[in-house]
Amino acid sequence: MTGDPSLTAALLATMLPFVAFVLIMIFTRAHARLSAGLSIAAVTVSLLSAILLLVRHWNLETPIEYFGRWVVSGNITIPFGFLLDQTSLLMFCVVAAISFLVQVYSLGYMAGDAGFSRYYAFMSLFAWAMLNLTFSPTMLQLYIFWELVGLSSYLLIGFWYEKFSATEAGKKAFVMTRFGDVAFFLGLLLVLVHLGSLNILEMNGAQVTDRMPTMYITLSAVLIFGGIAGKSAQFPLLTWLPDAMEGPTPVSALLHSATMVAAGVYLFGRLFPFFSHSATAMGIFMLIGTISMLLASTMAMVTRDIKQVWAYSTISQLGFMIMGLAAGSYFAGMFHLTTHAGFKALLFLCAGVFIHSYETNDIFDIGRLGGRGLKVPAICTIIAAAALAGLPPLSGFFSKEVILGALADLGNPIWLAAGLLGAFLTAYYTFRLIFIILFPQQDKTEISSDHSHDHHDHGGYWIMAWPLIILATITVLLGFFQGPLDSFYQRQADIASLAAGHHAWLPFVAIGSALFGVVLAWLEFGRKGASQIGFIDKIVPLKNLFAERWYIDRFYRRFMDLFIYGVVSNLFTRNDQKVIDGGIDGLGRGTVESGRLVSLLHLGMVQYRLLTIFVVLVLLGIYFFL
Repeated sequence: MTGDPSLTAALLATMLPFVAFVLIMIFTRAHARLSAGLSIAAVTVSLLSAILLLVRHWNLETPIEYFGRWVVSGNITIPFGFLLDQTSLLMFCVVAAISFLVQVYSLGYMAGDAGFSRYYAFMSLFAWAMLNLTFSPTMLQLYIFWELVGLSSYLLIGFWYEKFSATEAGKKAFVMTRFGDVAFFLGLLLVLVHLGSLNILEMNGAQVTDRMPTMYITLSAVLIFGGIAGKSAQFPLLTWLPDAMEGPTPVSALLHSATMVAAGVYLFGRLFPFFSHSATAMGIFMLIGTISMLLASTMAMVTRDIKQVWAYSTISQLGFMIMGLAAGSYFAGMFHLTTHAGFKALLFLCAGVFIHSYETNDIFDIGRLGGRGLKVPAICTIIAAAALAGLPPLSGFFSKEVILGALADLGNPIWLAAGLLGAFLTAYYTFRLIFIILFPQQDKTEISSDHSHDHHDHGGYWIMAWPLIILATITVLLGFFQGPLDSFYQRQADIASLAAGHHAWLPFVAIGSALFGVVLAWLEFGRKGASQIGFIDKIVPLKNLFAERWYIDRFYRRFMDLFIYGVVSNLFTRNDQKVIDGGIDGLGRGTVESGRLVSLLHLGMVQYRLLTIFVVLVLLGIYFFL
């Protein structure tokens, strides 16, 4: 086994980021350049190993498993290892590539930050956790690294812990995703009770229906999906992701757009055959994905924060991926996951250049301060935005078409209608942002921050620019590899029969929906003399509804105040005061009073003792003689 080049590559790729994390935290925190060098060197080896594994196993017919004993207790053995198949190999390559580009980009973005070494340590910790999650052969191992990815997210969201809003956002993300993870864990326990194993290949096997009733498959699938909803910010656990933008922008690009939040969709794909055994569960997933896609799209239509626009867009696109998977097309969901990782990371990194240069997140301010003057991020943003909107010939067009084709195959047309509505909304809010930045108004009265002159900070500009150019190239070219990627995924035996149908009319309808959104955005925000006030902004109640995130956060706040704090916490407080504290206090008082009574016998007064002896003798005499 040790001589197997695939195992060696997997070990190097997954362990070196952890080694870098340990070395930075213990030895090199005072040396910023050395810390960054260690982290980037480790993730570079991970990327090269990922490419090697993908090329070496491109024609893989049977999954490869490597196992070693991790914990042994009596007859119980808990393994630790790697699972190499089409699902894990491509995702592993995506994670390694985005991690590498973001870490290189961060050399410019984080330059001069007091926590520079700590930042790279946390990035290495995340890379280690995410890469191991991807190759996990058992759900127990996957769950462990799933939680470590959540820890990394918490640390990086609250990286600038001096800001109260950053620490609050980190806690909010941690708590909300834990709700989903508790459900996830309960689902795994249910599977373990019935199957006696959490091996992923066994869970995906056809024989699972013989060992586990459909009712329990449905229940466990829905519970596991709770973890997916939390990690991928799906309804109703979606409001943590926009607040997570408090972290550094490269963190948003890596964790909260391209990789960590996509781990939920990856888990769906990882257990796709298992979930497919329950039509009820797949229907629930379709509904949740659709609601998430539409709700997040409406929220993005009214926000002014560039990072929050892309955060809402991420929620929406993750919901779109879940719709494709729930429609029965494994390739549709996973292909869009792959393309989305590229163009969404590009959008966030471009946003980082604007924020770094103008010190504002407000899209109106970025436009008025000369955002289009930054040529590389401006051009790359347009390319990525067109891909997000599903315009040909960019990668997003091809992957969205596959999902819409899968929705068109369903008997109920409402899902396709929802998908087309989502395509329109995506194009509208995406190009609303583009036109605001490219064609700013000259009126300065609404600027939210005081900038009297152009003060672009070009320090490290080209360090940040090269990753943008590489991601833009990937965005332009990746869609043309749809055929090879489809063939690659179809070699995975348990999903080979699942493919979306072809509808000649569908691309024209989809492009028409996207173009309608672009044209409407142009009329309202791009054309000369445009008011730059959207049609939603003119309907105040609707604008407030979208800006307040459909009052979901307010509902949670109200629920916490009335039920958690008002009922549950109050009951526990009373129980603590009356039962626990009251019982202990009563016992203490009883002990004190008993001591006082007994102490009367120890006062040292002879007459009391003689009286006691006399009384005892009298009583004894009465007892014996009468």
